[in-house]
Amino acid sequence: MTYMTKEIKFSLLYRDMWQSSGKYVPTVEQLTEVAPAIIDMGCFARVETNGGGFEQINLLFGENPNKSVREWTQPFNDAGIQTHMLERGLNGIRMSPVPADVRRLMFQVKKKQGTDIARSFDGLNDPRNLKNSILFAKEAGMISQAALSLTVSPIHTVEYYIDLADTLIETGADEICIKDMAGVGRPASIGRIIKNIKQKYPAIPVTYHGHAGPGFQMASILEAAYAGAEYIDVGMEPLSWGTGHADLLAVQAMLKDAGFNVPDINMKAYMKVRSLTQKYIDDFLGYYIDPKNRVMNSLLIGPGLPGGMMGSLMADLENNLISLNKWKVKNGQSELTQDDLLIKLFDEVTYVWPKVGYPPLVTPYSQYVKNLALMNVLQLEKGKERWTMIADNIWDMILGNAGKLPGTPAPEIIALAKQQGRVFYTGDPQELYPDQLDEFRAEMQQKNWDAGQDDEELFELAMHPEQYRAYKSGDAKRSFEADLAKRKAEKETLSTPSAPVVVKTTNGSGCQPRTVVITIDNEEYVVSISYPDAETNGPQPARSPEPVLQKETAAAGDKSAAPVPSSNRSVKEVVSPLEGKFFLTKDSSETALKVGDIVKKDDIIGYIESMKTYNAVAAEEGGTVIEICFANGDSVDEDDVLIKIK
Repeated sequence: MTYMTKEIKFSLLYRDMWQSSGKYVPTVEQLTEVAPAIIDMGCFARVETNGGGFEQINLLFGENPNKSVREWTQPFNDAGIQTHMLERGLNGIRMSPVPADVRRLMFQVKKKQGTDIARSFDGLNDPRNLKNSILFAKEAGMISQAALSLTVSPIHTVEYYIDLADTLIETGADEICIKDMAGVGRPASIGRIIKNIKQKYPAIPVTYHGHAGPGFQMASILEAAYAGAEYIDVGMEPLSWGTGHADLLAVQAMLKDAGFNVPDINMKAYMKVRSLTQKYIDDFLGYYIDPKNRVMNSLLIGPGLPGGMMGSLMADLENNLISLNKWKVKNGQSELTQDDLLIKLFDEVTYVWPKVGYPPLVTPYSQYVKNLALMNVLQLEKGKERWTMIADNIWDMILGNAGKLPGTPAPEIIALAKQQGRVFYTGDPQELYPDQLDEFRAEMQQKNWDAGQDDEELFELAMHPEQYRAYKSGDAKRSFEADLAKRKAEKETLSTPSAPVVVKTTNGSGCQPRTVVITIDNEEYVVSISYPDAETNGPQPARSPEPVLQKETAAAGDKSAAPVPSSNRSVKEVVSPLEGKFFLTKDSSETALKVGDIVKKDDIIGYIESMKTYNAVAAEEGGTVIEICFANGDSVDEDDVLIKIK
């Protein structure tokens, strides 16, 4: 059978390529620099220009996301290349549910900014959460592309996805995307799903989107093409493969050999895009890309974690590993390596996933399952029980506040919910999140902030309140620049040859010194050396001592210095259970704690925002708040004292 008459079109995932590799995406200046070369490649019918995570990253830079989207999409609009965005249904383009009026405004703003297609997915595959996305996208004049979030479980069968596609198309979706976000979809099953959709709805275009990590993707692409998919999402070097996507060159060559009609590639322009992308990595983006994210790993088949979150996952592991190892050293235990923690995490994800009802592992539920698994691992490593730290966002997923879980939570989870007085919800999730645009409009008027062209600034505040306020105050830009400077300094230190070390003894024995003065960079350190195995007067065995270098006085405010015992034994300290950012409230409905307030045992005193979830911190004893030790949004380490109670 020949496929020469069957045309396959390519979509470049220039947003997702970066997000699947690291934390950040290029600046607007970099994006507008690379856009003409992407167009000159001549092989893309579509380019992914914005969506989930993209605008939050702009805000973290201290960059206006609306300016970025408008300027980045314009060249593609002018060239007749369709642009598409990724949005998360009930969660819009953030991690938590969004009121309906804010969701409606999002599609209106994005269309006016130049985005043609809204790819909408729901992390639970709950059609109720996609109903408004389809309605609002079409209402705004966008193409509504509804996504099937693919995963592999006893519940997620070929028939399950065929039925879901039927429902979404009947709801009004113009297109269907097979969103194989973890790359764990089995090729033959993907082919059967697409073939059935195309037989029933030949006029409905189908896109296959997958990740390369576990190793199935090239076979899946070929099966998708044979089954009738019109569009294939691709990446390109230097950000293809690994936790990213199959490379354009390999996909084009494979499909051409199979007899499909595929576009030619302008290789001069390809090399230009490749070179510019590498330049952005070398400039600063590489400081946020873990080298392991450039490697394919079939261990991902088991936990099924998506490529799009692997960049943040490795950063989360790095931060939590530091905290965990501090605890282990303090308690006389052996430290773990990053690989040790990664394998423990993968095993725990496999254990946890069925117990929370098999939510498809896609944003935000992949993060929730991963976070829950990681919290379990950290608690188990410290000799504690599972399930002792479940963030409110995760409870919302379990209780049905974000949609219907595919499966049923395990009995121990249901029992824990009842024990904590939590109630399961079966209604339409959108009804739990009332309209809020009027509140945010009032805030903008109060602060004399411009609502922006087409109300785009109002939308940004309503979609990302905390990040937008930090952007407007300049805190976000300062924090980002400080973090980047720190990373650059650390890299420079590691790559700079060590300064020569000059050692002189102070006891004059010339044999085995008890005290030495070590000079490093013209600064002297007095080091005492002990030989614990030696007898006082006997011969000393040869050894290589491992002295600890320590200045005579610790720097003021050094958290590593030993704490001074408090003389006031009635003061109780509430400490952070993990590393992250400290917030007194998680939304505008809560009142922030202040000095002088009286708290009771188990009252929530604040939250630690870590790994995109807010983890409530409760007081273990009651009393009066006498000190709040950190400002709202400050970074904290595990065991840092957050508040003091008397």
